[in-house]
Amino acid sequence: MSEPQRSRISARVGNIAESATLAVDAKAKELKAAGRPVIGFGAGEPDFPTPDYIVDAAVQACRDPRFHRYTPAAGLPELREAVAAKTRRDSGYQVDAGQVLITNGGKQAIYEAFATLLDPGDEVIVIAPYWTTYPEAITLAGGVPVYVTTDESTGYLATIEALEAARTPNTKVLLFVSPSNPTGAVYPPEAVTAIGRWAADAGLWVLTDEIYEHLVYGGAESASMPVQVPELADRTIIVNGVAKTYAMTGWRVGWLIGPSDVVKAATNLQSHATSNVSNVAQAAALAAVSGDLTAVAEMREAFDRRRQTIVRMLNDIPGVVCPEPHGAFYAYPSVRDVLGREIRGRRPQTSTELASLILEEAEVALVPGEAFGTPGYFRLSYALGDSDLAEGVDRVAKLLSEAV
Repeated sequence: MSEPQRSRISARVGNIAESATLAVDAKAKELKAAGRPVIGFGAGEPDFPTPDYIVDAAVQACRDPRFHRYTPAAGLPELREAVAAKTRRDSGYQVDAGQVLITNGGKQAIYEAFATLLDPGDEVIVIAPYWTTYPEAITLAGGVPVYVTTDESTGYLATIEALEAARTPNTKVLLFVSPSNPTGAVYPPEAVTAIGRWAADAGLWVLTDEIYEHLVYGGAESASMPVQVPELADRTIIVNGVAKTYAMTGWRVGWLIGPSDVVKAATNLQSHATSNVSNVAQAAALAAVSGDLTAVAEMREAFDRRRQTIVRMLNDIPGVVCPEPHGAFYAYPSVRDVLGREIRGRRPQTSTELASLILEEAEVALVPGEAFGTPGYFRLSYALGDSDLAEGVDRVAKLLSEAV
């Protein structure tokens, strides 16, 4: 009697979905390479080069033999110190270097945080729309994502009542993201305080992603939860990095900040997974976080201009509703009133089908809301040139104007 054939791929890894945002970006680049004039709104990265002084620091590090060898798994000591100092400077949160773990980008920080906190069956409250990586990281770590869905009527902000309704005896963590990817929503400081106190009273951990902390507009303020609610600090993990603030997405340097026992456990995990982050990239990150915020101020001005343009143009399209984002560099319009209408002989029933139609007919790449847990929406990154942004949205507007 033969043994049953085993799957070639483990269920744990086989259940991981491809990153929808990276897939859309890759498709747009593939079509461009084939000569098609595709405009892509998929990638979540600034369209600016990394500042020269940061690149110069990396060049110098390449020539330093110290960086040709292994360094501590938790990160270069001087970078951990600098991240602690930067955190105190930018958010007012008082931490020391022993509470910092340098990771291979924010994604590794997110996974390691969940892997360190969660046992099988532990639940994590996730506010939808959510960034595509969060549920995959939670599930891979053995946890169970529990969704609290928001929409444009509230500016994509969750209420304490909705969070409480999602809490069960198995809830261990609240995932909190402000400014938000994919919606650009920013919770006011008083809302951050109220949610933090609710989490503290409920005995929950909070994982808060602050990667877009410096990209806020129109009087919005990015507030750090452990600063607003100090009694929660011992059960809070902050994820951050240099990718968005300093246009360093490709350098792959992020970090997590948390209680020392959590950081030590996550460091043990990283010591077996990847060892230390690239020393050259760490040297570049050291220059970035030790410098001033001039570069991000210049980027923020450009993003703010584009933000206003894209919101205005999207809201001028019949059937499209786009609330004003106050942070990050994404617009998240509802296209539910367009679905089911005929466009060039087709009747797209989902935002995925509509995105496919737009790519084929208008040569514009968008990420559909299914990727973020809320069908009927699109995410558009406005981290692209002004002319491409206007041309891309105009193409979409002309195509959707044909809907009947």
